[in-house]
Amino acid sequence: MARLKITQTRSVIGTKQNHRDTLRTLGLKRVRDVAVREDRPEVRGMVHTVRHLVTVEEVD
Repeated sequence: MARLKITQTRSVIGTKQNHRDTLRTLGLKRVRDVAVREDRPEVRGMVHTVRHLVTVEEVD
């Protein structure tokens, strides 16, 4: 199964609580943190919610 490399690129200061919670659920705590997750619809939905705060790459 494909995997996604999710990197937090922007700070959570001034964002909604929901966005901060979503980043925490993805395993990201601060700028430049990286998390590798399975490419699943649930993860894609979370990434879509915080797409302005993260970058996503596909990993083999």
